[in-house]
Amino acid sequence: MHVMLEYSRWKYVVILVLVLLSALYALPNIFPQDPSVQISPSRSAPIDDALKQRVSQALTQAGVKPKSVEKQGENLLVRTADADTQTKAYEALRGTFGNTGYVVALNLASNVPSWLGAIGAKPMKLGLDLQGGVHFLMEVDRKAAIDKRFEAYLSDIRSTLRDESIGYESVDRDGEKAMLLTLTPGGDITKAQSLIQRSLSTNATDAGGAMVSANAFTYDAVGNTLRIGVSDEMIRQMTLNAIEQNLGTLRNRVNSLGVAEPVMQRQGADRIVVQLPGVQDTAEAKRLLGATATLEYRGVYEGNAADARDTGNVPPGARLYAHRDIGPDGKPLPVLLNKRIIVAGEDMDDARTTVDQNGLPAVSVSLNSAGGQRMLQFTSENVNKPMAVVYIERVPQVRIVDGKEVKTFQVKEEVISIANINEPFGKQFQTTGLERKEAEDLSKLLRAGALAAPMDFVEERTVGPSLGKQNVERGLKAVIYSFVFALVFFLFYYRMFGVVTCLALLLNLLMVFALMSVFGATMSLPGLAGIALTVGMSVDANVLINERIREELRAGLPPQKAIAEGYDRASGTILDANITAFLAGLAMAVFGTGPLRGFGITTMLGIATSAYTAVSVSRGIATLIYGRRRKLQSIAI
Repeated sequence: MHVMLEYSRWKYVVILVLVLLSALYALPNIFPQDPSVQISPSRSAPIDDALKQRVSQALTQAGVKPKSVEKQGENLLVRTADADTQTKAYEALRGTFGNTGYVVALNLASNVPSWLGAIGAKPMKLGLDLQGGVHFLMEVDRKAAIDKRFEAYLSDIRSTLRDESIGYESVDRDGEKAMLLTLTPGGDITKAQSLIQRSLSTNATDAGGAMVSANAFTYDAVGNTLRIGVSDEMIRQMTLNAIEQNLGTLRNRVNSLGVAEPVMQRQGADRIVVQLPGVQDTAEAKRLLGATATLEYRGVYEGNAADARDTGNVPPGARLYAHRDIGPDGKPLPVLLNKRIIVAGEDMDDARTTVDQNGLPAVSVSLNSAGGQRMLQFTSENVNKPMAVVYIERVPQVRIVDGKEVKTFQVKEEVISIANINEPFGKQFQTTGLERKEAEDLSKLLRAGALAAPMDFVEERTVGPSLGKQNVERGLKAVIYSFVFALVFFLFYYRMFGVVTCLALLLNLLMVFALMSVFGATMSLPGLAGIALTVGMSVDANVLINERIREELRAGLPPQKAIAEGYDRASGTILDANITAFLAGLAMAVFGTGPLRGFGITTMLGIATSAYTAVSVSRGIATLIYGRRRKLQSIAI
């Protein structure tokens, strides 16, 4: 009885579709990237033809010949032919535009055709060890971290005293390590001390969230004054808390950039190392990582703001701010606001760019439970009273002093809007009064979380592309050699079925690269090792299939029946072996970080594609070759 070797047509259709899609989505990886320099506005500086002309003149004076100077989105991109030209262009442009409202950063510009980008086809990301990237060393502003923590303590003390109806004249800092409370005459200083002691001990935690020791604060009551001292250990803990919070915030901000497998870790007492492999927009990275823009919501103080500005006599419970709007005298309008902050950036769970009822840019804000409760309480108690929104930004400045760069920072605080509270509200509301770019940037920063303290860029290095290029070449050479060795072995040992196997291996590699591109996975040296490993596992699967076919032939089965039985009996064993290896890769991808995670991801993808190509694709090819031959007497295996 003659047995036909058959394979369903719909399976051929699936194979064809997968091959075409794999080729299409792996295609962007063949387009090399141009070393380039990106110029971005730090706030609202224009990107226009005049800037383009100034950039071209600066490059000409420096003797740099770029491939092109073009506007791309809201940035100006200078493409260069090689890394050396890129470095020269960067140095020239940074010296010219580094302190004029622009951010100058190294970049790698994509050359992928727009039609590929329109369907979501993009090159896979390369790790820092292959493509290079940016290495930042950032330092936490310890003084700002301590000042911010003291301001929070003072606010808590004022709130505690108000809630208990204890009158006070002032609650302020007393030197660098103490706070001073002065009650109104006749006030109960013992009761105030007890309440404050309970409040501070509740709110004081270390970097790990554990309560600090009872000796963190000291209390010295004299008459109607109470001096609250803060221990050196607590001061040190404030810095550690700021670093831990900043680490979490930086991770969130990097995630919003879409950077794969970043490295962020503490270094020393007050520094953080950030490595961003495969970054496409280093200017955006610098802007988001170092930005400290945030919002504060405060009640409006009832008083004459103009007199306070002109005389310098600001009421004890108020702070003087400048409004964004300009008054009739040509100066920013003065505004008196309460010292007490209702909610701030750290109280916000989510923020989205939107438009208000007039079609103007706005930020839709969602508060956490504690912030929502405070906002609800304040708005409930102050209906028909004004509330102000303060925009705070720390703007870096670079001055040349005695031929050396001196970095300073200017903290810009301005009231962007004042509106009456028409009715109580809590967790959900809108903030208006922003420019479009400010609204977009602010929503990103608020979503990522507020920095506990400002951070300075102490060091910025770009990992040399020559090292990455050498690593790429060596890694690819290892994968190619492993494939060639398998090809030679199969061609000599299995003849025609060796050709079938090699075609399956080629499709396996094509699918792996396509999947990594689609999923945005990062290719690193461990990832290349994972691909080499999956090539070997695919070889094992095909060896198992071919040997099963040989056994069936030795048992006397007809060639076509032997092929069918060989694939059927080997498939279960192959799937069992691949499932266990896939689970190991899954564990590395889920629980590992950095190189280990990259190895796990490429291993999982390679195992999934190798199992499919070994069992289904190679069977389809074998059926095409031998399936229609009715008088087949032998096969080349």
